[in-house]
Amino acid sequence: MTSAEHDQAINQGIDQGIGQGIGQGFDQGFETGSEQAEGLSPSAHVTITGRNVEVPEHFQERVNTKLAKIEKLDPSLTSFHVELKHEPNPRREAQAQRIQITATGKGHLARAEAKEDSFYAALESAIGKLERSLRKVKVRREISRSGHRAPKSAGVMAAELANQAAEARAEEPGKYDVDPYADQFADLEPGQIVRRKLHPNNPISVDDALSEMELVGHDFYLFIDEETQRPSVVYRRHAFDYGLIALAPETEISAAAGDQAMNPASADVKA
Repeated sequence: MTSAEHDQAINQGIDQGIGQGIGQGFDQGFETGSEQAEGLSPSAHVTITGRNVEVPEHFQERVNTKLAKIEKLDPSLTSFHVELKHEPNPRREAQAQRIQITATGKGHLARAEAKEDSFYAALESAIGKLERSLRKVKVRREISRSGHRAPKSAGVMAAELANQAAEARAEEPGKYDVDPYADQFADLEPGQIVRRKLHPNNPISVDDALSEMELVGHDFYLFIDEETQRPSVVYRRHAFDYGLIALAPETEISAAAGDQAMNPASADVKA
């Protein structure tokens, strides 16, 4: 095979979505329709990287078009990082293409991840999750700015949040059935710490902590409560409610427990 024939074969592999690591997973969803013709691009900085995969230009264009629409939901976003990863394990073929989108703004961060059988399907799913998170936080901020009074559109907002939660549950059946770090730690026994992470300790309000939790798509969020200066955690409960746990000295907990015994209506205290 000549050099020219070799280059042509590689280009065909990218366009057709075949080959090991080159063009893998890009064979579904590529169209030259109106969305591609728009040529949209966000004003925020965008980086697109691939792990075990080379990202073709036509897919980068689709990513920029999608992110430009996301940017309209939150103009304060300053950068996007999109990471693509191909999972070579044949047992995970239905979720072989993974995309993680991290959007960074002034003082906040939003993240969404999806795994599908093609990168185009994964992009659509991840963009949908990111959009729902940003809309949910926008609703929360609108309610917060109103002084925690229910605005005229509270019923509409509540219905929207309920629909978003139902869609998220439907999209992620068996969310924890697959360990995303299994390949990196295949030789380790279960029950070990496989990841460590440092978290900023800038004090924020409980409401801001809830917003950050929604943006990153987690079920809990660790923070320093700016009102009490205590290490605290907000977490999801049933029926769209949230919980708040804070650390305190044992003497303070004992004193609060005594006050609660005399006043059952006081806040819950867990020793």
